[in-house]
Amino acid sequence: MELGIIIAINLKELRTERNLTLGQLSKISGISKGMLSDIEKGSSNPTINTIWKIANGLNVPYTRLMEGIENEATLVRRNEAVMQSNETKHYRVYCYFPSTPVRNFELFYVELDPHTSNASIGHSKKAQEYIYIMNGELELTTSAENYTLKEGDSLAFDSSINHTYMNRQTTLLKFIVINFYPN
Repeated sequence: MELGIIIAINLKELRTERNLTLGQLSKISGISKGMLSDIEKGSSNPTINTIWKIANGLNVPYTRLMEGIENEATLVRRNEAVMQSNETKHYRVYCYFPSTPVRNFELFYVELDPHTSNASIGHSKKAQEYIYIMNGELELTTSAENYTLKEGDSLAFDSSINHTYMNRQTTLLKFIVINFYPN
């Protein structure tokens, strides 16, 4: 099933469970009522930050909006991972494992083009992010600290605060992100 349709189904289900109108969800997420309507109809392909804002407004993990039915064992091939990007397409995220009722983390493969950056809004309360650098050098800035990570380095931090990924190098930056949502 196409990602936009999955998001549409999950968004409508979550909004209905909470007895929220589109207007109410618009106020708590910061996304316009018209955009939310388009997303619920499956006629819009929301950006990463749009999904984060909706997830934060609904107080659910990011991938809850993308979750589908999963088998006992799941094999995800590189060409099957769903790619999402920011508005300029220089930051690409491939979701391999979304959070589910039995899995409170998400696993992403991420690419950031040379000499670009991507600002990420804070995730849900108590969320933690774990990063592993596969190739390149990442500069990560949070309101609390600045970090420089090179190939083979890892970092865990409180991702409920806004953070920015920067690639100041001339090579493609590749890294793994796990977002963990403690109960």
